[in-house]
Amino acid sequence: MSSRHRTRSEREQLELFRALPGDLAPRDAQDLMAYPFFSLAKTHRVTPIDFRSGEIAIRVEAVSEHGMATIWDADILIWVASQIVQARDSGLRTSRLIAATPYEILTFIGRGDSARDYHRLKAALDRLQSTTVATTLRQTNERRAHRFSWINEWTERADAHGRADGIDLIVPDWFYKAVLDDALVLTIDREYFKLTGGLERWLYRIARKHAGRQRAGWRFDFRHLYDKSASLSPFKRFAFELRDIARRQPLPSYRLDVERDRGGHERLVFVPVRLSTAPCGQAVETVVPSGTAAPVLSGTALPGHQELEATFPADNSASYDASNLESNTEESNSSVVGRALDRWKTDEGDR
Repeated sequence: MSSRHRTRSEREQLELFRALPGDLAPRDAQDLMAYPFFSLAKTHRVTPIDFRSGEIAIRVEAVSEHGMATIWDADILIWVASQIVQARDSGLRTSRLIAATPYEILTFIGRGDSARDYHRLKAALDRLQSTTVATTLRQTNERRAHRFSWINEWTERADAHGRADGIDLIVPDWFYKAVLDDALVLTIDREYFKLTGGLERWLYRIARKHAGRQRAGWRFDFRHLYDKSASLSPFKRFAFELRDIARRQPLPSYRLDVERDRGGHERLVFVPVRLSTAPCGQAVETVVPSGTAAPVLSGTALPGHQELEATFPADNSASYDASNLESNTEESNSSVVGRALDRWKTDEGDR
C-alpha cells in the first residue's frame, strides 16, 4: 500500500500548539471538579471508580503497572486548561497537541525542577495515559459512554546531544471541548497547589465548583460527600478526616464549618472568606491520612498514611433538609441508583 493511502496518525493530523510563557491564571474544568475522576490517595490504587448519579455514569479503571491517575496528576490537566484558555482569549490558535518543557509545567503547578521532580512528572504522565475513563457525562445519548484516557499519548523531545529538552502531549477530545467551553471552566486559587492532602484538594475543588463566591456558602451532607469522593476509606474514617480538616482550616479562600441537624446528620459548610480573587490560605500539615496499598510517585513532599480498604454498604442513602443542597439532588448524588451505567453495560454485552 502506498504511503498516500496510509492512515495518518493522530499526531500528524494535529497542529502543534507551543505552550505560552508567563505566569498564567490557573483554570480547572468544572466536570473534573464536580465528579470523582481521580484517586485521592498518594498510593497505588487499582480499584476502579464506579459512580452513578441519575443519567450520569462514570467508570475509571487503572492498570496495575502504573495505578490510577491521582488528584496530584490532575495538576497537569489544570496546566493544560490554563494554557488553552489563555491562548483562546488572546486570539491564538489552540490544539490538543501541546509542546512544553518540563520546567514550564513543574513551575506552574508549584513543584521543583530537580531530576526527581522530572521523574515524578513522567510517572504522572504515565498514569494519566494508562488510566481509562468511560462516562455518559456530556453525551447526548446517555445510553452511550465516551471512552478516553486523560492523555492520548506523550513523547519526550531530545536535543542534538540526546538530552531531554521538552515534552509533547495530546489531550483527549472530551477534555479539550470542555476547556474550550467558557461555561465549563473556573479560575482557581494558586494556593491550591500547596495543598498536600488529597481530600483537602478534592474539597477545595468541590467548594469552588458549588459554593463559588456566594456569601451564604454551600452545604454538603457528609454521606453525600463520601459517595462523591469515591474514597476507599470507611465512612467513619472519612467523616473523621472531614472534621479534622474543618478544625485545621487549610482550604484557600474558604472557611469550613461542621453543623448537625436535628436528626444527627452532619454537614460540611463552605463559606468564602472574601469575595476577591486574590490568593489566600493557610499552611497545612505535610502528612494526612489517605492512601491505598502500595506507594507511588505523587510529586508531593511526603507520603500520606495508609487508608483502609472499604466494603461499601448496600444502602448509602441520606436525607437532606438544608435549603441550598442543589448538588445533593439526583443530578449529583451517587446514593441515588442510576440506570445509565447499567443500560450502557447491557448495550456493551449486546455487541
